[in-house]
Amino acid sequence: MTEISRSRSPRFLLFFASVSLQFISGFSDDSTNSEISSKTKSNGNSNVATKVVIVLIGLAAVGLFSFFLFKAWQKRKRDEQHARLLKLFEEDGDLEAELGLHD
Repeated sequence: MTEISRSRSPRFLLFFASVSLQFISGFSDDSTNSEISSKTKSNGNSNVATKVVIVLIGLAAVGLFSFFLFKAWQKRKRDEQHARLLKLFEEDGDLEAELGLHD
Protein backbone atom coordinates (compact mmCIF):
# COMPACT_ATOMS: atom_id res chain seq x y z
CA MET A 1 0.00 0.00 0.00
CA THR A 2 2.85 2.41 0.76
CA GLU A 3 4.32 1.72 -2.68
CA ILE A 4 1.12 3.03 -4.27
CA SER A 5 1.06 6.19 -2.15
CA ARG A 6 4.75 6.87 -2.87
CA SER A 7 4.22 6.67 -6.62
CA ARG A 8 1.15 8.93 -6.47
CA SER A 9 2.86 11.74 -4.60
CA PRO A 10 5.15 12.95 -7.43
CA ARG A 11 2.30 12.62 -9.92
CA PHE A 12 0.04 14.64 -7.66
CA LEU A 13 2.65 17.38 -7.25
CA LEU A 14 3.19 17.54 -11.01
CA PHE A 15 -0.55 17.71 -11.62
CA PHE A 16 -0.99 20.41 -8.98
CA ALA A 17 1.88 22.46 -10.42
CA SER A 18 0.50 22.26 -13.97
CA VAL A 19 -3.01 23.24 -12.85
CA SER A 20 -1.72 26.13 -10.77
CA LEU A 21 0.36 27.41 -13.69
CA GLN A 22 -2.78 27.36 -15.85
CA PHE A 23 -4.57 29.64 -13.40
CA ILE A 24 -1.77 32.18 -13.14
CA SER A 25 -2.69 33.66 -16.51
CA GLY A 26 -6.22 34.19 -15.16
CA PHE A 27 -4.91 36.50 -12.44
CA SER A 28 -3.49 39.05 -14.85
CA ASP A 29 -5.54 42.08 -15.81
CA ASP A 30 -6.33 41.61 -19.51
CA SER A 31 -9.02 44.26 -19.93
CA THR A 32 -9.28 45.73 -23.43
CA ASN A 33 -9.94 49.28 -22.25
CA SER A 34 -8.44 51.86 -24.62
CA GLU A 35 -7.23 53.96 -21.67
CA ILE A 36 -4.64 51.36 -20.64
CA SER A 37 -1.17 52.48 -21.62
CA SER A 38 1.65 50.24 -22.77
CA LYS A 39 3.35 50.78 -19.41
CA THR A 40 0.40 49.23 -17.59
CA LYS A 41 0.43 46.29 -19.98
CA SER A 42 4.11 45.68 -19.34
CA ASN A 43 3.45 45.83 -15.59
CA GLY A 44 0.78 43.15 -16.06
CA ASN A 45 3.31 40.92 -17.82
CA SER A 46 5.89 41.46 -15.11
CA ASN A 47 3.20 40.69 -12.52
CA VAL A 48 2.56 37.32 -14.19
CA ALA A 49 6.29 36.67 -14.42
CA THR A 50 6.65 37.46 -10.71
CA LYS A 51 3.89 35.01 -9.84
CA VAL A 52 5.49 32.31 -11.98
CA VAL A 53 8.83 32.85 -10.25
CA ILE A 54 7.17 32.70 -6.83
CA VAL A 55 5.43 29.43 -7.73
CA LEU A 56 8.68 27.93 -9.03
CA ILE A 57 10.55 28.96 -5.89
CA GLY A 58 7.77 27.45 -3.79
CA LEU A 59 7.95 24.18 -5.72
CA ALA A 60 11.73 24.11 -5.34
CA ALA A 61 11.38 24.71 -1.59
CA VAL A 62 8.85 21.86 -1.29
CA GLY A 63 11.17 19.61 -3.29
CA LEU A 64 14.18 20.41 -1.11
CA PHE A 65 12.15 19.97 2.07
CA SER A 66 10.92 16.58 0.83
CA PHE A 67 14.48 15.56 -0.06
CA PHE A 68 15.80 16.42 3.41
CA LEU A 69 12.88 14.66 5.08
CA PHE A 70 13.59 11.56 3.00
CA LYS A 71 17.29 11.63 3.93
CA ALA A 72 16.41 12.03 7.63
CA TRP A 73 13.98 9.09 7.35
CA GLN A 74 16.68 6.97 5.68
CA LYS A 75 19.18 7.82 8.42
CA ARG A 76 16.66 6.97 11.15
CA LYS A 77 15.82 3.62 9.52
CA ARG A 78 19.52 2.84 9.09
CA ASP A 79 20.19 3.62 12.76
CA GLU A 80 17.26 1.41 13.81
CA GLN A 81 18.56 -1.48 11.70
CA HIS A 82 22.05 -1.01 13.10
CA ALA A 83 20.68 -1.10 16.65
CA ARG A 84 18.71 -4.25 15.87
CA LEU A 85 21.83 -5.87 14.44
CA LEU A 86 23.87 -5.00 17.53
CA LYS A 87 21.11 -6.32 19.77
CA LEU A 88 21.02 -9.55 17.77
CA PHE A 89 24.74 -10.12 18.26
CA GLU A 90 24.52 -9.27 21.96
CA GLU A 91 21.82 -11.90 22.39
CA ASP A 92 23.97 -14.50 20.61
CA GLY A 93 26.81 -13.79 23.05
CA ASP A 94 24.44 -14.43 25.95
CA LEU A 95 23.36 -17.70 24.40
CA GLU A 96 26.97 -18.83 24.00
CA ALA A 97 27.66 -18.02 27.65
CA GLU A 98 24.55 -19.86 28.78
CA LEU A 99 25.46 -22.93 26.75
CA GLY A 100 29.04 -22.88 27.96
CA LEU A 101 30.43 -22.40 24.45
CA HIS A 102 32.23 -19.21 25.35
CA ASP A 103 35.57 -19.50 27.14
